[in-house]
Amino acid sequence: MSCAICKTRREKRFCPALHERICPQCCGEAREVTLDCPSDCVYLQQARLHERPVPLEQLEPGALFAATEVGKQFVYEHEHLLLGLSFAISKTARGDRTLHDQDIIAALTAMGKTYDTLVNSGLHYQVSPGGLSQQALITELEKTLKEYRELEAKHRGYATLRDSDVLRAIVFLVRMAHSRTSGRPKSRALIDSLFEQFPEKTSVLAPEQAGSLIISP
Repeated sequence: MSCAICKTRREKRFCPALHERICPQCCGEAREVTLDCPSDCVYLQQARLHERPVPLEQLEPGALFAATEVGKQFVYEHEHLLLGLSFAISKTARGDRTLHDQDIIAALTAMGKTYDTLVNSGLHYQVSPGGLSQQALITELEKTLKEYRELEAKHRGYATLRDSDVLRAIVFLVRMAHSRTSGRPKSRALIDSLFEQFPEKTSVLAPEQAGSLIISP
């Protein structure tokens, strides 16, 4: 029997994305590129054990908002905010299985550009990521920010979260996202890592049950 993709080489493994048998070479070349590989595929899991994300130093500085400094003190002081935003990403991805890591990164990048413009020029200019699913993620993140400010106001009598803090939080998540994805078009390594940290029944109000997500990229 020949491979279902190349039609020339001998098939040696079952592909759960195609429900066909393919050869190892096509598996490696098409994995998360043209194939939407399910997270429980054993060959995908094996590949993730050996592969490493593209080093952040090799990415364009603009993609990482290099001009925005996110120090350890900021991460420590805003851990609950970062957990809440990370949970919002996980929640959105769980509700929309068509999302891939690149969609998450595109949404976060668009949101980062919006807040960067607001913080540095005072202009309210909404940068759109393009896709409806990506916009839905931004909406969920903005909802989380609103709820965070409301909780601050309730417990302190006023909200302390500044737009510059939101910018740093989004930039942190952008860098974290790049550090957890394989970079392939259909990669879900980032999303799967969030699912591990936030099991399906986990509540954002009890993040200690999910374990800390705040690992610097």
